[in-house]
Amino acid sequence: MPRDPYVPRTSVRRIAVDKVKVFYREAGPPDAPVVLLLHGFPTSSFQYRELIPRLADRYHVIAPDLPGFGFTEVPEGRQYQYSFDALSRTMLAFTDALDLKRFALYIFDYGAPVGLRLAMARPKSVTAIVSQNGNAYEEGLGEAWRPIRRYWQEPSAGNRDALRPVLTLEGIRREYAQGIADPSVIAPEGYTLDAALIARPGNVEIQLDLFLDYANNVKLYPAFQDYLRKAKPPLLAIWGKNDPFFIPAGAQAFRRDNPNAVVQWLDTGHFALETHVDEVAQAVRQFVRSEP
Repeated sequence: MPRDPYVPRTSVRRIAVDKVKVFYREAGPPDAPVVLLLHGFPTSSFQYRELIPRLADRYHVIAPDLPGFGFTEVPEGRQYQYSFDALSRTMLAFTDALDLKRFALYIFDYGAPVGLRLAMARPKSVTAIVSQNGNAYEEGLGEAWRPIRRYWQEPSAGNRDALRPVLTLEGIRREYAQGIADPSVIAPEGYTLDAALIARPGNVEIQLDLFLDYANNVKLYPAFQDYLRKAKPPLLAIWGKNDPFFIPAGAQAFRRDNPNAVVQWLDTGHFALETHVDEVAQAVRQFVRSEP
């Protein structure tokens, strides 16, 4: 059966940068404006499987897997130090290797502190920011962060071990379901793949290290806000309003530093693409310029 020419094809690729083999998904015309999709915890570029083809007729869409996630490979001999600074350096090397001079950022969860570091390093490269539950304000941290905050304050073995249930299949499934009226609509492939990849040897410890290092993102929030205040990139905060991790106050706060920021609410939880991918795609298409 011939392929439908109106459905953009998504290719999977790998590239060696920063002594890491980065896996990424790519679709759309090479000469179209670039949209760089940065995933969050506990996901990978797989979370964008439905969004990519909804954008790729108009944009050149690129979605990498961060080190420690998905199918990106970090050689053991690399002795990679898993921190958000390190993830950001690898992603900066990734954008350089692909020669991405100008791009819009779609940031979600962990993708927010990574993407905002990129934006601060290359402010003239970023044409727009779409933040889908991607936080940059302390008031955006919900009560669900309490166990991780305890770990920041006292990084003991006991507080570290208390977070391990979050990294199990059941823990990840619960995160997907929170804030969603009917969790039965969530396809199991996403959280099952996330759990399987996190369960690989050594990866749970990587995730716990990143939980601890997230405190350094909070310390950088004022710098992120300063960037937003000075650069004033076009910014859309499209937010699952029932998210217990990054609560609505975090979306509203963008307007404090960028009065032109647009805030749009979705009646869903943290993983908005699992329930509202069409609404998100339409918002991105309306917001991000399609002219090179």
